[in-house]
Amino acid sequence: MKESGNIMEMEDVHRFRVTAWRASGRTGIAQASSAPNVIHFSDPPAFGGVDGRWSPQDLLLCAIASCYTTTFEALAEKSKLAYTDLQVEAEGEVAQTDAGYSLREIVMRATLILPREAERATALLQKAHALCLVSRALSVAPRFEAHVHIGELSLTVAHPISVSGKEVL
Repeated sequence: MKESGNIMEMEDVHRFRVTAWRASGRTGIAQASSAPNVIHFSDPPAFGGVDGRWSPQDLLLCAIASCYTTTFEALAEKSKLAYTDLQVEAEGEVAQTDAGYSLREIVMRATLILPREAERATALLQKAHALCLVSRALSVAPRFEAHVHIGELSLTVAHPISVSGKEVL
């Protein structure tokens, strides 16, 4: 931010930096200039990587889901939309092509919980999808599914996730 008179203004350009180092075998670590902790990553187990570590594919899907949630939060705050919870699930499909493996499909499922009816909720979910910086940077446009629930609802992962050969929610 820069100060213009007594008003703080957002700058138009922001830089982000991540450094990754390859370690032994099919593992490595990455660190962002904005975060103190490193992330241990590996190739996916399906490609000979270590089980239990983030893969580049996981990190990409995390970037999509987390960017969407922060974009939606900014829109909801600006429009004064009160909500109880938001869960975003990003699922990707990688397939072999003539050029090698490619990300073939991404599905984002956003589930928004509202304490009461709000007409603009679905429109804000769609707007956040259109404005999400990470999604807009991809060559594969994520397919988007929005769900709005009124009242209390326990959010869970729609599909079990396998960790070390065991399904967890």
